[in-house]
Amino acid sequence: MSERESKVEIVEADLALAEHQRAVVELLDAYSQDVMGNRRPLADDVRERLVPALREQGQATVLLAYDGVRPVGIAVCFGGFSTFAARPLLNLHDLAVMAEYRGRGIGKRLLEAVEQHARATGCCKVTLEVLEGNPARRLYDSLGYSAQTYDNDAGPALFLAKPL
Repeated sequence: MSERESKVEIVEADLALAEHQRAVVELLDAYSQDVMGNRRPLADDVRERLVPALREQGQATVLLAYDGVRPVGIAVCFGGFSTFAARPLLNLHDLAVMAEYRGRGIGKRLLEAVEQHARATGCCKVTLEVLEGNPARRLYDSLGYSAQTYDNDAGPALFLAKPL
């Protein structure tokens, strides 16, 4: 681990703490504005509802990366369930590192913390979706994430969505 990486601390967010609430909104707003996000800031009403809605989710886990007191990365996960394994799973919904902190291993450390949390809670797997052109795919590939094939004749699993 480089000296720049070692200064960064990964913590599980306590969404009752104002400091962590601000960090969540700040980091997700920055991610939303990124080319891999929505290319626009979070709407004001979303900024207001985000933390209370996360707190209401019984299956939400938020990990924050701090460089000193500055929040620089986030992983937002939600619990799910695998009927084929009859065990919980963890879906990594958002993974983001502030642009000026990318390339320092922070995303890798956040992913490792996600996996550690998943193992500690008995999950059978971690799932995620990623845009085809996202440079983070190299990181996911290096850590063993891939399109799952359960049957060669059926092909790999795809993540689909239908906006409502």
